[in-house]
Amino acid sequence: MRSDYLFTSESVSEGHPDKVSDQISDAIVDLFLSKDPEARIACETLTTTQLVVLAGEIRCKGVFENGAWAPGAQDEIEAAVRQTVREIGYEQDGFHWDKLEFINRLHGQSAHIAQGVDASDNKDEGAGDQGIMFGYATDETPDLMPATLYYSHKILERMAADRHSGAAPFLEPDAKSQVTLRYEGSLPVAATAVVVSTQHAPGYDEGDKEAELHAYVKRVVAEVIPPVLLRETEYHINPTGSFEIGGPDGDAGLTGRKIIVDTYGGAAPHGGGAFSGKDPTKVDRSAAYITRYLAKNIVAAGLATRCTIQLAYAIGVSKPLSLYVDTHETGTVGDDKIEALLLSMPKLGGLTPRAIRTHLGLNKPIYRKTAAYGHFGRKPEGDLFPWERLDLVEDLKAALG
Repeated sequence: MRSDYLFTSESVSEGHPDKVSDQISDAIVDLFLSKDPEARIACETLTTTQLVVLAGEIRCKGVFENGAWAPGAQDEIEAAVRQTVREIGYEQDGFHWDKLEFINRLHGQSAHIAQGVDASDNKDEGAGDQGIMFGYATDETPDLMPATLYYSHKILERMAADRHSGAAPFLEPDAKSQVTLRYEGSLPVAATAVVVSTQHAPGYDEGDKEAELHAYVKRVVAEVIPPVLLRETEYHINPTGSFEIGGPDGDAGLTGRKIIVDTYGGAAPHGGGAFSGKDPTKVDRSAAYITRYLAKNIVAAGLATRCTIQLAYAIGVSKPLSLYVDTHETGTVGDDKIEALLLSMPKLGGLTPRAIRTHLGLNKPIYRKTAAYGHFGRKPEGDLFPWERLDLVEDLKAALG
């Protein structure tokens, strides 16, 4: 296995047009789950200049039943959309929370999908779709995430916090980051390149104001990335020059186009399914969460320093088609033994869709906060980010440690 190399990951801010779409879609998921924990949602969002369009299928008691909207339901949906855009910070001529046009094209869930997914007298709840899902963990960072993505997220989170607080009033919502690390012995030893492109107020693309913006970004990077890694760093800050027009006005946004940013920055495989806009019966979402949970607990238990897990499902079928564990030759026990244990642990329930949702408590309005700065490597707080908990560590140690 190669141990010396350069590797790069990117992140995008909450104001990136695709992330605006993701957050709107998950705001709709949260709205419906707050009304009906068993709601079915597949909500796609398009954003562009002064326009937000919702499309997809839903089923939700008290909101959409028997082919009709409940009184006031569509007004609640529009209010949730506008509030999400407002909280991100868009009050621009090209995209403004109060002035944008809103179109709702959500419709009822297909009866043919429902009959395969819903539980009945003679069958358990089936997976909401077919597919493969991956989870990953590595001991490179305290959050057991790839360091390149970890630092990329942290840079943009800090800049967003400064924008919202007023500490950096020249920043606008749209931004991207990218971090390249040099690895020796599979551990990061230097940040060779950092790229930050941020939307800015007029005038911050030349002279003293441009210098102020560049100095600010370098200061943020120095506060996020350990100094020992910044000894040979090349910076690219707004390398195209001006970045005044951004967000949905600068480029159209769509739900589900930042799946690598959402997961592991390219350090692990991806099954191809996006998360945002989907209720937890969709294994694209719930199985990706449980595989991260399992991989993270395996690494935290000291059973490996890196771990990749794959699950596969068929639509309408409850039992997973396969479970695959790869500890990349860093494991203290055989990967096959880990696989057998995970499938036999009573609290995991055979990793059926229902068992996953029950174990992690996923039928709750907890998804809007997942839709920017990554679904993984986050701090579990209350009901939020339950797949980041380390409550399986002792069970794993007892069985395999």
